[in-house]
Amino acid sequence: MTILDKPKLAFWSDTEELECVSFLPEAPNVMTFCFQSVSGALFSYEPGQFLTLEIPVPGGPLYRTYTISSSPSRPTSLTVTVKAQRNSVGTQWMLDHLRPGMRIRAKGPAGSFSLVSHSSDKYLFISAGSGITPMMSMTTYLYDAGRDPDIVFVNCARRPSEIIFRDALEHMASRINGIDLKWVVEETDPYSPWTGYLGTFNQLMLGLMAQDYLEREVFCCGPEPFMQAVRDVLIGLGFDMDRYHQESFHAPAIEAEVTPDDVVPDEKADAMIEFVSSGVTANCTETDTVLAAARSAGLVIPSGCSMGICGTCKVRKTEGQVHMVHNGGITEDDIEEGFILACCSNPIGQVKIDA
Repeated sequence: MTILDKPKLAFWSDTEELECVSFLPEAPNVMTFCFQSVSGALFSYEPGQFLTLEIPVPGGPLYRTYTISSSPSRPTSLTVTVKAQRNSVGTQWMLDHLRPGMRIRAKGPAGSFSLVSHSSDKYLFISAGSGITPMMSMTTYLYDAGRDPDIVFVNCARRPSEIIFRDALEHMASRINGIDLKWVVEETDPYSPWTGYLGTFNQLMLGLMAQDYLEREVFCCGPEPFMQAVRDVLIGLGFDMDRYHQESFHAPAIEAEVTPDDVVPDEKADAMIEFVSSGVTANCTETDTVLAAARSAGLVIPSGCSMGICGTCKVRKTEGQVHMVHNGGITEDDIEEGFILACCSNPIGQVKIDA
């Protein structure tokens, strides 16, 4: 597809590769990659959702989950904005090697962290670091609607030079009423005046930033300690936490409620998993996950978070019983249709999986 080609009135699915068409450095160790479908199909997703990319690193592919930073209101392309952390492998490979013309496989879009599911007249977006990406998607979505939104947009960074999307957000805020940007940094950059907030996000700052915070729908994304601090601030101020929503790929596993009909895995009990499509059989114990058993047998099931959040490892169970404790990465409809998440499902006895 070239820049002048008319897009097809069809929507991309993850059976088709994505082609990298451009990249843009955003901040230190942060880069935005823009993709288009090879066929010219359009992209359909909810602002705030994520993709799992298959990254072709030496030694075999890695699967990494990234929030889509573009908006579905601009459907001819899709962007992800990635930040390489210390000792990063997959993301660092993208920064070093992913360039225009290269193609990559992806799964998704997926996730329920979106204002589409929680419509409101007033929003409060709070983020830190690369947690700004879903907020950028949702803000662009509201901006493109053409009406004045009501968004208080709070982003926290170590220093001003590390604020991602600052120029793009300030451009949007200069073109429409209702995008109120609040930057918070821990320290300033040398020889660069700073007139924003200095320190760490707290109750006093929130009261100054959005006096009507009790009336707003809150979306939060960032490192878990940051989100815990935000939750503590809101709870301490009497905020209705039913109106609080967060995105995290590091959520702790939810304790399973054992009912009389529930089967609890026994570490001493043997299990057998037949991966029907691959013709592979794996012997394991009931405390092994389906994903771990597959890897031990040399079978690759795509996976991202490995905590039952992203849904990348969803496979269909055709026979047998599993014990699954997930963190929202699969819907009740999918479960009724026989799907499970391989990363958090334990086989009970003999099980057949379509993989």
